[in-house]
Amino acid sequence: MKWSLKLGRLWGIDVFLHFTFILFLAWVGYATWAGQGLGAALSMVLLMASLFACVLLHEYGHALTARRFGIATHDITLLPIGGVARLESMPSNPKQELLVAIAGPAVNVVIASAVALILYFQKIPPPLYPANPLDGGLLWNLLRMNLLMILFNLLPAFPMDGGRVLRATLAFRLPYAKATRLAATVGQVMAVLFALFALWHGHATLLFIAFFVWTGASNEAADAEEDSLLAGLSVRDAMLTDYRFLSPTDTAQNTVQLILHGWQADFPVTQDGRLVGIVTRQDVVTALEGGLPFLPVSSFMRPTDRHCQPQDTLDTSLNLLRSSGLPILPVLENGYLTGLLTTDNILEALLFRRTLARRLPPLLPS
Repeated sequence: MKWSLKLGRLWGIDVFLHFTFILFLAWVGYATWAGQGLGAALSMVLLMASLFACVLLHEYGHALTARRFGIATHDITLLPIGGVARLESMPSNPKQELLVAIAGPAVNVVIASAVALILYFQKIPPPLYPANPLDGGLLWNLLRMNLLMILFNLLPAFPMDGGRVLRATLAFRLPYAKATRLAATVGQVMAVLFALFALWHGHATLLFIAFFVWTGASNEAADAEEDSLLAGLSVRDAMLTDYRFLSPTDTAQNTVQLILHGWQADFPVTQDGRLVGIVTRQDVVTALEGGLPFLPVSSFMRPTDRHCQPQDTLDTSLNLLRSSGLPILPVLENGYLTGLLTTDNILEALLFRRTLARRLPPLLPS
């Protein structure tokens, strides 16, 4: 994610801190210092940092459970509104999705239980003024906030974990796309209720949450429609077979001519029919900015181990293309380049598939 600072790598997953989170901590600290003094400000910053450590563990719950089912996590980013674990995909198996979705709140249950035991055995009394976030010490506030995180995340609305739990539960009996549409509808209804309540009571934070829930539900429904339309299609159905390619000895200047006089901006590089790299428009621009128009593409091409095969499913290959960060995904057959997969071509396949589904539903596979 842009504008993020890498904190480190834990359990094979990079952790980033978005710069808005730093601004958020600074604002909270300053506001508390202005009203209650330096000691209170330091206590508040410590509380927020501890809370987001719990958020980080929550996201690792999702990520490590997904890893058990062969799904990798690109990274985890901490934001002022919470954490985001970028999984390669969600499991299509309802049982697996249910376990991945519930793993995050389960981590908060463990944390809350551990904190409650410490409070009980240490005989630390509850705060006299629960409304004050600094009253009662760090442990009581961590307990309270973890309980709130559990309740909030289990609301049956996307993009919260409860929405995925609801979808997975429905998917045991319904087709995945229909289960997603129903879960998204529940989320949108909740968003409307939140918004009405927020407007009636003048609650700006709840209005933001309502917008967040509505957007998450809409995006999930759109993704489900996309998956439904891609179902049954293979890479062969959407790959480009009319394309140009480069050899390792071609130069940046040669590539400019191909870009100007053709439709392609990104090219596979082959040697004896086998893929050896990829050159993007940006790679060519970088070479020209360096004053190297005659530099062979072998000097600046991107080696890639990301590729697919014609018989692979289109939805899986689309996820691979998106996660690669490259504009094209080579299609190999028996080790030789046979086509290219691009996001534009997949979107065109979706467009035609959607049009046919509206006009000729009996002819399409369910």
